[in-house]
Amino acid sequence: MKVAVRTLAVDDLAVETGTGTPILRGVSYDIAAGEVLALVGESGSGKTTAGLAALGHFRRGLVPAGGTVTVGETELLGLPEPARRALRGRDVSYVPQDPALSLNPGLRIGRQIAEVLEVHGYDGPVPERVAEVLAEVGLPGDRAYQRRYPHQLSGGQQQRVGIAMAFACRPSVVVLDEPTTGLDVMTQAIVLDTVRRMTADHGTAALYITHDLAVVAAVADRVAVMYRGKIVETGTTDEVLRAPRHDYTRRLLAAVPSLTPGNADSVSLTSPNATLGDGLSVRELRVSYGDTPVLKAVDLDVAAGECLMLLGESGSGKTTLSQCVAGLIGGHTGTVTLDGVPLPPSTRGRTAAQLREVQYIFQSPFASLNPRRTIAQSVEVPLARLTDLDRAARRERVAEMLDRVRLGATKAARRPDQLSGGERQRAAIARALVTTPRVLVCDEVTSALDVSVQATILELLAELRAELGMAMLFVTHNIALAQHVADHIAVLRHGEIVETGPVERVLAAPEHEYTRQLLDSTPRL
Repeated sequence: MKVAVRTLAVDDLAVETGTGTPILRGVSYDIAAGEVLALVGESGSGKTTAGLAALGHFRRGLVPAGGTVTVGETELLGLPEPARRALRGRDVSYVPQDPALSLNPGLRIGRQIAEVLEVHGYDGPVPERVAEVLAEVGLPGDRAYQRRYPHQLSGGQQQRVGIAMAFACRPSVVVLDEPTTGLDVMTQAIVLDTVRRMTADHGTAALYITHDLAVVAAVADRVAVMYRGKIVETGTTDEVLRAPRHDYTRRLLAAVPSLTPGNADSVSLTSPNATLGDGLSVRELRVSYGDTPVLKAVDLDVAAGECLMLLGESGSGKTTLSQCVAGLIGGHTGTVTLDGVPLPPSTRGRTAAQLREVQYIFQSPFASLNPRRTIAQSVEVPLARLTDLDRAARRERVAEMLDRVRLGATKAARRPDQLSGGERQRAAIARALVTTPRVLVCDEVTSALDVSVQATILELLAELRAELGMAMLFVTHNIALAQHVADHIAVLRHGEIVETGPVERVLAAPEHEYTRQLLDSTPRL
């Protein structure tokens, strides 16, 4: 049997902070040409640090403390920084998680790809290679498309431009850091297909960093599982996903949402508060940006104590709809009512009581929490602005809510950057719930969380919904979460609701072709 030649070999790598705290301990992995190795683990496991080490790069405050990183015949860690920098982009390249942040908003995409080739001394005709690599990732290579700016592309198109830049110089190794996080399932399927095809066509060794085990099943040849700075299990994709040996791997797999009808704990909830009113109702809601219609006569209902999942791909209008419900977008036509009472279109026209009753949790808690305030101060803001409670009563309510979301007094005095992603999201939930709302709008609140943290957040939301009897509008592109959070599903496409129904019926027998496409595009274990 012929042994595959290792294109990338990381042996006994150790990384620590400047003060000597270990981050990675004895990490070893290797990847052959044309192979995809998935590096899996929850937030804080060290997987991104291990991935960046393949580029010979360490984030500020971290230093290598032992081991080797070898690309082909070249050991990177022994090279001076200028020599390592010269290799990046040419021999080893990187695809970041958020292409919108990594692409230069002031440069046209064709120029950005050309820059990569020029900086690394590409010896062929640059314009031809730019057009060629765009075509390789499934994008038009013509001059008109190359003259677009990043903001003129969808999220999936931006990510494929990032992949084109990474593969432009035909590198030996490419590191992909959560490249499909935040993408809807149909766009994700296109990006995953692009990664598989480009890796095979170029004979590139690919390290795919992810927390999504369903994606691993779709893209990887082998899997390495990281836990607390160490690799605890390695094997083929089938071996690790079908017969995991380590307890941590088994826990990760158990936390993955299931799409199989009836294969999840029921979330249909009854609550003593669930009959307090009619709940949320939206009728004939229309929104346009200029001449472009975004929402087209949308109707939906969410009863008290019920959760409706609003499902759709990027650009379908689901965030616009949820923000109309919360009064964050004015100028729409149609009505939004709570318990039969119409709500003014904008928060500026709503009373303090109406503002208390409809609360919103944003996708990114890091962006929505004030970095200069402690968690307790941020959670207190709605009480200070929307209630007559005195300071002592407000602080007592804040402490109660932080306990309810399992943060407690020890985290109350911390700032957002001192919390993990899951803790920040729980702080955002506490802030939304501190006024005891009747309606909670959750906008992609788990899209960037690893599966174990995601499971904790979903469990928390289910408990709080049962306890408080809230109507919940759960906005997502991830249909796999349906059984774990919702009672009903409404599928939104191009600003129109194309299908609604109970979760089990929609998953088992979807009526609309678009719903079937979403289900078919969702990765499964």
